[in-house]
Amino acid sequence: MDTPAPDIWDLWQDGAHEPALNMALDEALLATAATRARPLLRFYAWDRPAVTIGYVQRHAAAPAGFAVVRRLTGGGVVYHDHDLTYTVVVPEGHWLTGLDRLHSYRWINRSVQAGLESCRLAAALAADDIPGHVDRLTMVCFQNATRYDVLLAGRKIAGSAQRRTRDGLLHQGSLHFGGPLPIPRAQLNAALCAAFVSTLNLTLLPVVPGAEVTTLAERLVAERYATAAWNERR
Repeated sequence: MDTPAPDIWDLWQDGAHEPALNMALDEALLATAATRARPLLRFYAWDRPAVTIGYVQRHAAAPAGFAVVRRLTGGGVVYHDHDLTYTVVVPEGHWLTGLDRLHSYRWINRSVQAGLESCRLAAALAADDIPGHVDRLTMVCFQNATRYDVLLAGRKIAGSAQRRTRDGLLHQGSLHFGGPLPIPRAQLNAALCAAFVSTLNLTLLPVVPGAEVTTLAERLVAERYATAAWNERR
C-alpha cells in the first residue's frame, strides 16, 4: 500500500466509564467530527465487566452476568473485561471516508497489526469473510473472523465495526486475547499509537474534548444508551 500524505489526528487517552457513557461518547464524537475537522483516535476502558452487542443483534445474544449496551455500529457480541478498546472518528471529506468499508478496515487494522508486531506478537490480517451460515444476529465477534480482522496464531484477537453518517465515519475496535492482556496495557497502548503514526503517516496531538462532546454524551446516555428501548429493541 502507498503511504498516505502527512496528516494530523487528535489523540484522546480517555479513562474508564460506565458502558452506556462509553458508547454515548463515541456517538457524540461522530456528531461533532465536522467541528474538529480532523480525525480523532480514542483509547478508553470500562468501569465494570460488560458486553456490547451490534446494532442489529438480538438482545438475547448477550450473556448473563454482564452489563449490556447496544452499539451504534454493527458486528457481534464483544466482551469488555480484559480487552483494550479504541475508537477512530473521521470527519466526512477525509480520504478514509472516501474508501469503501473493507479498504478503510484494511488501513486501520494494518495499524493495529503493526503495533502488535512491534510488541513481538506475530499478527496477520484475515483473508476471508465470515461464512454465510453464521447467524449475525447472535454471533460472538471474536469467534468469527472476517476479512482484515487481526489474527494471532490463526485466532482472531482484534475486531472492529463501523457506522457511516453524513458527519463521517465511526470505527469501534477491540483487542481481546481470551484472557488478561499478554503485555502491560500502557505498553500496548503506546505501541498502537506509534503504529498508527507510522502506518498512516500521522502526527498525534493529545486532546480532551470539551463541553460540546460531554454534554451531548450525557444526553445520549439518558435518551438512548441507558434505556431498555435502545438496548432491548430487538
